[in-house]
Amino acid sequence: MLTLDETDLQLLNLLQTDGKLTTKEIAQQVNLSTTPVYERIKRLEREGVIEKYVALVNAEKVGKSFIVFCHVTLKQHTKKIGNQFVEDITSLKEVTECYNVSGDYDFLLKIFVRDMKHYQSFVINDLGSIKNIGSVHSTFVMGVIKHTYAIPL
Repeated sequence: MLTLDETDLQLLNLLQTDGKLTTKEIAQQVNLSTTPVYERIKRLEREGVIEKYVALVNAEKVGKSFIVFCHVTLKQHTKKIGNQFVEDITSLKEVTECYNVSGDYDFLLKIFVRDMKHYQSFVINDLGSIKNIGSVHSTFVMGVIKHTYAIPL
């Protein structure tokens, strides 16, 4: 694990809050000049602490506000079947997150679609075409209480 000092943590918190902050704006907030701030950010990027910068899109404004958590269980558990499932699931644009989990299910998917009809079509046509899925259990989001991408530091 990489050792991060207090300034590194401040930089990460600022960038997690607003990835469009300029080096000058960040430098003012952490009481450093722009050069060391720039160098620290570049080091954090080089070392993989900062993976990438993205725009967060409002799902409702683009017509994809129907969120489903889908629990998937595979019929069989082999390396080939698991790898094929991962390859198939990562190709589905509706699936925004996929976790291999322990417990009653093998995978937890987060899915964004337009509405129930779109989800029904997704389950039948997309998930239904993936081999070795034993069961699918869906949980529909009624309201989002807390949503953040920031990692607590």
